[in-house]
Amino acid sequence: MAEDAILGYLEKNDHISDSGEFAAERRIDHNEIVNVIKSLHGFKYVDAQDIKREMWVLTDEGNAYTATGSPEVQLFLAIPPEGIPKEELQKKLDPSVFKIGCAQAAKNKWVEMGKQLVTRKIQHVDDKVKDLLLRIQEGQAINQDDIKALKARKLIVPQTWKGYSVKKGPNYAPKRKKVATDLTRENLQRGDWKEIEFKEYNFTAKGLPTEGGHLHPLLKVRQQLKDIFRQMGFEEMPTNNYVESSFWNFDVLFQPQQHPARDSHDTFFLQAPSTTKELPEDYVQRVKQIHESGGYQSRGYGYDWKREEADKNLLRTHTTAVSSRMLYLLAQKPFAPKKYYSIDRVFRNEAVDRTHLAEFHQIEGLVCDRGLTLGDLLGVLHEFFARLGKTLAGIATDLVLVL
Repeated sequence: MAEDAILGYLEKNDHISDSGEFAAERRIDHNEIVNVIKSLHGFKYVDAQDIKREMWVLTDEGNAYTATGSPEVQLFLAIPPEGIPKEELQKKLDPSVFKIGCAQAAKNKWVEMGKQLVTRKIQHVDDKVKDLLLRIQEGQAINQDDIKALKARKLIVPQTWKGYSVKKGPNYAPKRKKVATDLTRENLQRGDWKEIEFKEYNFTAKGLPTEGGHLHPLLKVRQQLKDIFRQMGFEEMPTNNYVESSFWNFDVLFQPQQHPARDSHDTFFLQAPSTTKELPEDYVQRVKQIHESGGYQSRGYGYDWKREEADKNLLRTHTTAVSSRMLYLLAQKPFAPKKYYSIDRVFRNEAVDRTHLAEFHQIEGLVCDRGLTLGDLLGVLHEFFARLGKTLAGIATDLVLVL
């Protein structure tokens, strides 16, 4: 219908000056007219030029007032000639209508807000706001002062209207020719392919977008951090054992067995298998001695260290348990400087809420060499965060420096 109207009109006329007026005169939806113009323009049946006009449209609140009247008039009409207590008036109106109506009616000096009664100051009012909104709704022009007033009350908002002016194109015809998009087997069998008009092939058209997977944001960040560590000469530690013994998770790090962090309220202990079967016995004895009586200039903790506590299996609470194993393995060979890192999951028995889970990722670094100082630690930290695009200020880390 819209296409026939456009092509038929151009057959007898030079152009369509305004697609909006054209649609209104023929009672056709303007969006339908616009879609047809775009299609005809693409096939060069018509030439179309953009038309843009700034106009005002009603908000939801403005539309509501065209039906019910402005709040100030609603409030005025709810007041009887003898007046009404404020509480009674408030019950008769919607809370928002009452609030806005009181302010606007008092501003217009229509009502007297007394201590006991709300009374009329005049006996008749015109709903100018409703009239203005109806005029805007019908596309009529109003003066700038009224526009400013309605805009301030958020009853109207600006909107850009888009339409077209149209004239005949190089391929104009009163009726659109049906062009074929595919050469079929039937066309070849019948031989009518010689007379068929085919649609021009668009060599610049893009194909359908390919659907592909994407890396999770956490994996992207993890890979970025791994690349930085490798660029700085670090080797990745094996972190595939989520289940760890209390010995490697706590005791080797000289955390006393009565420490609160080793309580079930903070740590997930396994029921099966509940204990580990393999620990380096010579190392276990040295760790036990340090806990009980000290050594290497330490006084120890002075308590009876229990092997059954060290054997308990748990979900590791930090990746430092992996660092403990690496240090032990490093000590079994002739000393050589090493730099290790790990990024993996750890588990804490914490209350789960919208910002906390029972698991999270820990980033850990380990540097082993002789003669290291605090300056070396600061240098490593500075270089790491500089490559990340950050500064050291306000950033916490679990990077471990072994002196």
